[in-house]
Formats: sequence, structure tokens, C-alpha cells
Amino acid sequence: MRRVTPRLVRRKIVFNGRIFRIERDRVTLPDGRPATMDVVRHRGSVVLVPQPRPGHVILIRQYRYAISRWIWELPAGSLEPGEAPARAARRECAEEIGLVPRRLRRLGVFYPTPGFCDERMIFFRCSDLARPARPVAGDEDEQIEPRTMSIASAWRLVARGKIIDMKTVLGLVLIESVRP
Repeated sequence: MRRVTPRLVRRKIVFNGRIFRIERDRVTLPDGRPATMDVVRHRGSVVLVPQPRPGHVILIRQYRYAISRWIWELPAGSLEPGEAPARAARRECAEEIGLVPRRLRRLGVFYPTPGFCDERMIFFRCSDLARPARPVAGDEDEQIEPRTMSIASAWRLVARGKIIDMKTVLGLVLIESVRP
């Protein structure tokens, strides 16, 4: 059976920011009805699961302005325009935890909110971590506290509601289900 998709009639850029843009599309649905679709367009991001040794993970604690609270999460960051995901993973790892992975393993690609956003999150296991040749500056709007903990401790934080970030929970599932 052939699936018919909506037909774009017109597109308006409502917002164009540093990390994403918002488009308002007027479309014709397959059954002929008109509809308006608001879509957040994002370059994509990398999510890092840094493992300094087996059974352990490095999480970061940082303030998330959108939810007005400090949270524990896996390091992550947006792709720069034209940047390869593996390169972004190495860059973000150095910026957020001060270590560079000598080994990367792609764990999967997931869409966190496909109902309104096209962001693709590419998950990487980062291992064989080393100090970078020279110090790397992080983003000026971030205050980050990295901490190494056992994976069991991270799961306890999930159970106690201290880890509330979905990408972090998925990253923990992935490292337990995908062999090194």
C-alpha cells in the first residue's frame, strides 16, 4: 500500500535562532483538508556515554534554564553546521568533561520529540578517555560539574527522580544492552 504524505503549500520561518529555527507550514493533508504544522528544525546532536572504566559512567550536573533546576545528565551537544557526528562527539566530550575519547562506538540514532521537532540524537559510547593535548574551553553559558559514578548508582538516581532527562535514561539502557 502506497502511503501518501501531506503536500506543502507554503512555509514561513517564524523564528531563526542559534540552535534551532521554527517553521510554520501550510499543508494539504492526503484527504484534501488544509492544516498548519509548526516544526522545530534542529541540526542534530550527539549524546555521549563516557565510560572511564567498565561499569562506570561520567554524568554532568548542570542548570537547565528551561526547567529552572539543576539536573544530572549525560554530556551532549548540538552539531555545528557541516560537522561530522564523531568529530562533534570528541569535541563535546572535551568541552564538557575535559577528556577526549580514543574510542567511539555509535550506539544508535533517535528522535526525542518527532511530533514537532526533527532533531536526531546520535548516541556514542566514549571509552579509552584521555586528557586533551591542550585545554578546551566550554560554552560560556554552561556551568558543568562532571562526576564519575557506577552505572548502578546512576540507576538509583533515576529511581529517586534525580535523573529526569530522557536521553540520559536511554543512554543508560543502551550501554547495558549493547556490548562494548
